[in-house]
Amino acid sequence: MLWLYLHFPHLLLDHIRRDREDSRPLVIVEGSGQRVIQACPDARDQGVRAGMRLKTAINLVPELGMVRAQPEQEARILEDQARWLYRYAAHIVLVPPDGLLAEIGSLQKLYGGLPAVWQTVEQALNEHRLTAWIAIGHTPLAARLIARAGKGECTADKGHILRALENMPLVAAEFDGKTCTRLQRLGLNTLGEVFALPAPELARRLSPETLARIQKIQGTRPDPQTPWQPPHSFRQQADFIQEIEHTQGLLFPLQRMLSELEDDLCWRQQDTDSLHLILRHRHEEDTRLRIRTSGPEHRAEAFLNLIRLRLEQQPLRAPVVALVLSVKRFLGRETPTGQDLLGESQDLNEAWHTLMSRLQARLGEQSLKRLSPQADHRPERAWSASEVQQKHKTRLAAPEHLPRRPLWLLQGPQPLTEPPAAWFAGPERISGGWWDGQRVHRDYYIAQLQSGQLAWVFRDVREGWFIHGWFG
Repeated sequence: MLWLYLHFPHLLLDHIRRDREDSRPLVIVEGSGQRVIQACPDARDQGVRAGMRLKTAINLVPELGMVRAQPEQEARILEDQARWLYRYAAHIVLVPPDGLLAEIGSLQKLYGGLPAVWQTVEQALNEHRLTAWIAIGHTPLAARLIARAGKGECTADKGHILRALENMPLVAAEFDGKTCTRLQRLGLNTLGEVFALPAPELARRLSPETLARIQKIQGTRPDPQTPWQPPHSFRQQADFIQEIEHTQGLLFPLQRMLSELEDDLCWRQQDTDSLHLILRHRHEEDTRLRIRTSGPEHRAEAFLNLIRLRLEQQPLRAPVVALVLSVKRFLGRETPTGQDLLGESQDLNEAWHTLMSRLQARLGEQSLKRLSPQADHRPERAWSASEVQQKHKTRLAAPEHLPRRPLWLLQGPQPLTEPPAAWFAGPERISGGWWDGQRVHRDYYIAQLQSGQLAWVFRDVREGWFIHGWFG
């Protein structure tokens, strides 16, 4: 088997920087806030180094931005990287706090060789604006050690991989301090010198655990890896160094997050009609927004337009320190209708959903209603107002001979005060309602009134003549 290891030397730093529009120097500090553990290239150019005291770094770079490292945040960010890597390799293993392991031996035929696999991963890293040291090994530990040492090469030659391991100092082999000291007292300085020792001698002089680790590096002892499975949901978070006070400042990170959502939906071959947006404030309760579309959608541009309209209607009530986008509802993707072989014709159904979604985002979800036909002959009961969004599409068969109906139906019949000037159609008899106690027995006509209006009138056998609608 062949394993690919991705070591992210400053994963949290990359996560923060890709959602920033400015390019000011930035550092990551340890939990106590006393020392620098990661520094961006601009900060390093001005003398800031990992391990430096924060006060010294601020003296060197007064405008330095600072982010405190949090273990739970690093675990979440690492899982975000595993999600996109899962699109290229099925066997993924998380190695906290800054590593990912992927089995790639079975992918060579799929991609057309090992160099193609390597190039695909590098291209994905560039698209996500991530820095990673990549290495290939015949065992998981071998790939990890070579990657963390920055000595990775695109090769499947086991001899070449072993030579790279043998030249490593003991510190790079990640032995604990006590084991390194004992090995050095034995006159051993490289991993190759340790490999040359007999296994019984290693177990006697050191420990069975140390021997097991060395054998796992060499591949003489099994080292099973439990694969990671992606959750059936989407979640992205942007953390800000400076508080965002205006909605315009949220659009830049939203573009990146929605683009990743579009890629995720395309990979799943699914759509969604519901986004959850959480705006986190420092001293206020979170602002929670639900963005709904009138139909299945996957385009980042469409989502961004809806969110922009929603934010215009609901200004920020407090500065934002973090932004969370999540999707838990996924819908099967349907083949667009009305397109030609090249897919260049306009999809009218998609245009309809886009229009309805924008109107709902601007006016509110309850402001739009859809008229649905009901199985009742009485005009005032032959329709109902329902939500625009339909969970299940229904197809109604149109009757072959449908009488003319007015587009404007009055809320209730109004008395006809004068005889019509002309008659055009009728009578059409409608009799029903005996089952609910509101029976009607009417003869409908299309008539022109003295004022020139074209009306839909009826004669009730008990109460006289009434106007029930107008024709355009």
